[in-house]
Amino acid sequence: MMDPAARQSKASDLMGEYARMTGLDPPSASPDRYLWTDAFAVCNYMGMFRETGREEPRDLALRLVRQVHHTLGKHRGDDGREGWISGLAPEEGELHPTAGGLRIGKPLPERGVGEPYDPHLEWDQDGQYYHYLTKWMHALAGAGRVTGDPAYLAWAIELARVAHARFVYRFPGSSQRRMYWKMSIDLSRPLVSSMGQHDPLDGLITYYELQFTAGRPVLSREIEDMAGILRGISLETDDPLGIGGLLFDASRIVQIAVRGGDSPCDLLLPILTAALSGLETFSRNGTLALPATHRLAFRELGLSIGLAGVTMVSEHWEKNLRVARVDGSLARRARALMKYLPIREDIERFWLDPAHHLCETWTAHRGINTVMLATSLTPGGFLLM
Repeated sequence: MMDPAARQSKASDLMGEYARMTGLDPPSASPDRYLWTDAFAVCNYMGMFRETGREEPRDLALRLVRQVHHTLGKHRGDDGREGWISGLAPEEGELHPTAGGLRIGKPLPERGVGEPYDPHLEWDQDGQYYHYLTKWMHALAGAGRVTGDPAYLAWAIELARVAHARFVYRFPGSSQRRMYWKMSIDLSRPLVSSMGQHDPLDGLITYYELQFTAGRPVLSREIEDMAGILRGISLETDDPLGIGGLLFDASRIVQIAVRGGDSPCDLLLPILTAALSGLETFSRNGTLALPATHRLAFRELGLSIGLAGVTMVSEHWEKNLRVARVDGSLARRARALMKYLPIREDIERFWLDPAHHLCETWTAHRGINTVMLATSLTPGGFLLM
């Protein structure tokens, strides 16, 4: 296992590589921005600032926020439309850069009205993903907590409100609400109507995080909607990225609760139960024995990051009465998770090997792999609230 200093050094090198390859540092007039990756990167830089006190990573984080808003908050260069995707005037858009959501940053233009749906092509076509927007809300809230500037949290809340209004809809002929998986760039139409399995949970916990950071109930109606959508949904998955997301959400619930905030502690048991089930399946399916050509680093690193969250908050699951009294089996679930912690070291060791960075599964996703490896090595910026 790498010592903390070595982890910090390697993570810093990886984030420097990411900054150069995407046009963040030195700054490019046409930076290569991708919302998911950039959300993790903002958290990483803020974590480096918090850990070292050096101003450079904080400045890179804030520059990155500006680049994302001015790139993904505006229409593509190959789109006939111009300006902010919200439709706001230039000056108003500067004050409210998230009012229209944010593009994913995919290489191809979004599927046009009337164009047939191609499931393979859709992965490379632009639009908006709800679970990318929630990661950006988390990054903005973290930037606000670290800098003390209220604008970042205000942008996160504004993004939460518009995303919720456009992605959530009432199921025809029923009072039940559902969510779209993917929306058009201007949020006027769904591009993929099916619902992401964990999108309602991710949204619910993110809304609670924003309310906790704000210190007041700013998203009460949205929280009520998400809680309703979440009822009856199975959380179990054997996808490593999905399992990592469950553990990340559990860590946020605990952190809010132990600080006296309003937190949905009743969800801890089903979340941990689902994560345990997924880990049991994943640990048996042989993925970690495959060569790099048959593995996706960013999905495995998502699990590694989630497992780091188990380490950070496990003591609270046993010691804090407010959390532990939800169910007597909660502490047992927390202890059971601990036996899977060595998986994190296995994943990191494998993807730190330079030889595995030469295969197409790494190079095709170089940006996201690089940033999430850095997050796994130094997860505090992303996990700690």
